[in-house]
Amino acid sequence: MHQNGDYTHFYFCYRWFLLDFKRELLYEDVFSVWEVIWVAPHISSKHFVLFLALALVEVYREIIRDNNMDFTDIIKFFNEMAERHDVQHILQIARELVHKVQSLIENK
Repeated sequence: MHQNGDYTHFYFCYRWFLLDFKRELLYEDVFSVWEVIWVAPHISSKHFVLFLALALVEVYREIIRDNNMDFTDIIKFFNEMAERHDVQHILQIARELVHKVQSLIENK
């Protein structure tokens, strides 16, 4: 991340947050993800949507890094990956990330 607070390079995930991942997932999977997002504030984190986005980046981290993708490449990559994600895997990683952060906070 830039130290000056310029996060415009995260524009590739703007659509994820704007539409709650609606365009990223298969129609059948959207409702499952929405249910998790809506219930998460009551059982794990009110910021679960951020962990979901982080999980998506985490899943494809090696591809992004190995191909030295820039801003435009990342947008193109995620546009091409729309409706091709393994939703259960993404949700599992998001849950694990939430638990890691909660564990770090508890063990301060």
